[in-house]
Amino acid sequence: MAMNRIKAVLAEKQLTSKWLAQELGKAENTVSRWCSNKVQPSLENLVEIAKVLDIEVRILITPTKDKLI
Repeated sequence: MAMNRIKAVLAEKQLTSKWLAQELGKAENTVSRWCSNKVQPSLENLVEIAKVLDIEVRILITPTKDKLI
């Protein structure tokens, strides 16, 4: 199960993980592992990704439940 939507958001914005890695100053393989959900970025990195993509952090996170309380 996907824990984050980084890959989907990049696709929606027609951007690549290579571009994101350059914007964040991170290694391409690190961002690639985030995109494939092999490793999850830290909260700080998620915030930075959201800033670079000009979106809210919550859009990058897959909901764990269908409904909120």
